Amino acid sequence: MEPFRNLASKVVPLDIANIDTDQIIPKQFLKLLGKTGYGQYLFFNWRYDENGNPTENFVLNLPKFKGRQILLTRENFGIGSSREHAVWALKDYGFKVVIGVSFADIFYNNCTKNGVLVIKLDKNTIDDFFSTKTDDDFEIDLAQQQIRINSTIYSFEIDPTIKNSLESGIDEISKTLQLESRIKKYEDKKNLTVQPNTIL
Repeated sequence: MEPFRNLASKVVPLDIANIDTDQIIPKQFLKLLGKTGYGQYLFFNWRYDENGNPTENFVLNLPKFKGRQILLTRENFGIGSSREHAVWALKDYGFKVVIGVSFADIFYNNCTKNGVLVIKLDKNTIDDFFSTKTDDDFEIDLAQQQIRINSTIYSFEIDPTIKNSLESGIDEISKTLQLESRIKKYEDKKNLTVQPNTIL
């Protein structure tokens, strides 16, 4: 995955709590091969009506929010099934950061494995963002663990291991591959100590 760098973007305000993964990416769109192509189906049942026409007032369909890379949401985002496709859809659409009050643990872990930064903030701060900050530039500084909006700085917590993984762009598979020579050396040594049974 790509290393996460500082990001400056306005937010897409999705003012809905308790969004589950089936709402993020409906089950009928889980048949694609690979991790790309899912963005067009993100929040499909909210973005389109039963005839496939864009829903007029849904936030992703409003021109002013096009191209924004930060999703602002509420409590319990990503609950429900553990499908990783939900994160693939968010990332493929163009979101690099999701900010909210709370997230399902599996969804949070899937985000970090795919290079999407998840930021948890208290409810009062999120309320303020929705009320007064949806047209402001958010500057995300992962190294300093800060969000800068105009002259105000908001700090956020993140596990050091997750932070390092996002900054370096190294996921769990990449970490394992970095140890390939040691793994091979261990396996070779183990194979030498295993002798076939001797028949007398």
